[in-house]
Amino acid sequence: MRERLGASWVRRPQVLAAGAAVLLSAAFLAGCGDSGGDDKPSATSAPSLSGAVSVDGSSTVFPISEAVAEEFRKVQKEVKVTVGVSGTGGGFKRFCAGETDISDASRPIKSGAASEAETCASAKIDYIELPVAYDGLSVVVNPANDWAKCMTVAELKKLWEPAAEGTITKWNQIRAEWPDQKVNLYGPGTDSGTFDYFTEAINGKEDASRGDFTASEDDNILVTGVSGDKYALGYFGLAYLIENQTKIKGVQVDGGKGCIEPTVKTVEEGTYTPLSRPLFIYVKKASVEKPQVKAFVDFYLKNAGILSADVGYVKFPATFYTKITSIWTAQTTGSIFSGKTGTVASILGVQ
Repeated sequence: MRERLGASWVRRPQVLAAGAAVLLSAAFLAGCGDSGGDDKPSATSAPSLSGAVSVDGSSTVFPISEAVAEEFRKVQKEVKVTVGVSGTGGGFKRFCAGETDISDASRPIKSGAASEAETCASAKIDYIELPVAYDGLSVVVNPANDWAKCMTVAELKKLWEPAAEGTITKWNQIRAEWPDQKVNLYGPGTDSGTFDYFTEAINGKEDASRGDFTASEDDNILVTGVSGDKYALGYFGLAYLIENQTKIKGVQVDGGKGCIEPTVKTVEEGTYTPLSRPLFIYVKKASVEKPQVKAFVDFYLKNAGILSADVGYVKFPATFYTKITSIWTAQTTGSIFSGKTGTVASILGVQ
């Protein structure tokens, strides 16, 4: 795991120490290969590059992209990689305006009339869609909360749906035996892909949510809010729960097959439903002509598995990364995930 210090991340020494040693000493790895294995990533030499790579978007994907950028900077010291946090929607606005090379996203790009995909098309910006890892959304409470150990999807909907605003305000309105105390809610802002995903998975419609909650695009602010309030409840990416287990605790979710704890294992096994999802980067096709951008994405895909696990996410199986790498190598533009339902394996066409 990594601990956040300002805008950077430092690896705790007990996690993946051997992999870190390779990344610290390796020259840039030019080829794209299997990033899903447990072995140390292989490396080959490459010429020194310069220039800039601009990344912005999802706060959920930020830890992965920042981890990749941190390691890439060590092998390409003259390349300036900046990673911003505007939220998935905010990142796509900048991306489709031609302001960034890569957009981090915790959901697929939106398609249809007046959509993000249409905005990019109108601006003649083609993109390559690359899933990089799994994430689970975690519902979290204060460690002093000893009653909300498991919640059903129906209970979460009752609490978060638009009709709940100003109406469902106390814990005992969810279950009669719970405290007669106000529920103080925390969640991501409307530009966040996490907001989009949660509202669709729980409320049945994207962006359908009560509005009377403390919102922020910075998940660390949400962690602080829940950790300081016994009667608080919030939601955000699983990595932030894992990173802050001394400050908050996860609520088990019953999606119809019993109470399931939000963990790396349950996300990987597919039992933590409906709050697990793939994470993406979108690369501007024109930016691939920049050697430093192509090199950065090569490096990203080569190390996505080990570094996503390092910062608390769930890596894909090796076969997924092989397929994703082939999409990148072929420079295949457009989205195969937008508007689709089904597993990552079924959409990618792999086992």
